[in-house]
Amino acid sequence: MKSLKLLTLVIGLSSVGIAQAGESTVKWQDFDNYRDVRAANQSPASFEKQITINFEKHFAKLAEKLPSGYKLNVEVADLDLAGAIEFSGAKKTRVIQPFHYPQIKLSYTVTNPQGEVVNHASEVLLKDRGYLDKIKRSTSRAFYYEKRLVTNWFNSKVLSNIS
Repeated sequence: MKSLKLLTLVIGLSSVGIAQAGESTVKWQDFDNYRDVRAANQSPASFEKQITINFEKHFAKLAEKLPSGYKLNVEVADLDLAGAIEFSGAKKTRVIQPFHYPQIKLSYTVTNPQGEVVNHASEVLLKDRGYLDKIKRSTSRAFYYEKRLVTNWFNSKVLSNIS
């Protein structure tokens, strides 16, 4: 009996933590229509999966900053990754250069627990032409520049406009 009460308490407390975080959903267009999502050394399907997993996790992490019950819905209309694919013999490499800056075109809505839209935009173009001029905090994170771009947008345009 004591174990059952303890288990109920643990489950109850853990669900409280889950309920406090905002949620996110990400909708993708056809990757063939995106400006630059070419893979360097993996199959296109595998690279697209890597992109979706990484960005969906990142948007979910950002949405946790929203008040309880709020939802962030994002539709990625275009994606241009930092750098460009260059060929060196039979090998392809993504080379990061100043003039191949990251760009993301998206639309979004933020809804409150009642389903009312509290923040939205139908077309937002995120870009960072000076992305190499900033201090890079990590060297091994996938899509570092694009995630930094999304984080800066989220903090300045989404989170700051939620009452």
